[in-house]
Amino acid sequence: MAWYLIVLLVMLLPFEVFALSAEDVMKKSQAAFLYPGKDFKARVGMKLISKEGKERIREMTMLRKNYGEPGGDQKLFIYFFQPADVKDMTFMVYKYPVKDDDRWLFVPAINMVRRIAAQDKTSSFVGSDFTYEEVSGRDIVDDTHSIVKEEKLGAKDCYVIKSTPKAADVDYSYKLSWIDKANFLPVKEEYYDRRGELYKVFTADEVKDVKGFPTVTKRTMKNLQSGHRTEVTYLKSDYNIGIEDSLFSERFLRLPPKKWIE
Repeated sequence: MAWYLIVLLVMLLPFEVFALSAEDVMKKSQAAFLYPGKDFKARVGMKLISKEGKERIREMTMLRKNYGEPGGDQKLFIYFFQPADVKDMTFMVYKYPVKDDDRWLFVPAINMVRRIAAQDKTSSFVGSDFTYEEVSGRDIVDDTHSIVKEEKLGAKDCYVIKSTPKAADVDYSYKLSWIDKANFLPVKEEYYDRRGELYKVFTADEVKDVKGFPTVTKRTMKNLQSGHRTEVTYLKSDYNIGIEDSLFSERFLRLPPKKWIE
């Protein structure tokens, strides 16, 4: 009899009791988008496309490794193959959940490792429409989140989340994210400037299954004010390959092991 009463009480509870909060949705999205697997490697092609259609190409290898649970510490390493002006350049991030990330850039032309200051996280990443912070991911606790609505985007049922920065440390006043209910990947993001005008749009253009992990293999960031856009494609990718901790060091910024970057 007792179990029957419990079931009845659960059925009578309002649906909202079981609904996800905006923070829950964003945590799941962060885990799905930035933290799947224990580690990850991708050969990445990047196109920088001007308003007039002129293209510049970047090619790189990206590696990342998680430490602890999704949303926790993470390390990221990027090695550039081309073009000539960025060849052998490397970028490294130590990502922390509740404090400023550490970022380094090795510039081979001057044989120098440069520490990227926290206030430079909104700068363009190698001339692209992505910022340094957007490459490594913004901490959930840095914003206030609310569910604006739920709607379809194409064939996908999505949560629409409004994220408002708690501090004026980014170049937008708020962001709207369309999060796929099926896999919690961000399908689209809209960035609004200080005047409340839409100025930048991210889209996930292709999602593929890689070792059981839904993975955004093509994405675009477009600046609506300049007309410039950046298209990123994972030419090949893999998870759980046993990336060594030693890779993420200043020593290997200057001379990364070939077995990891090729």
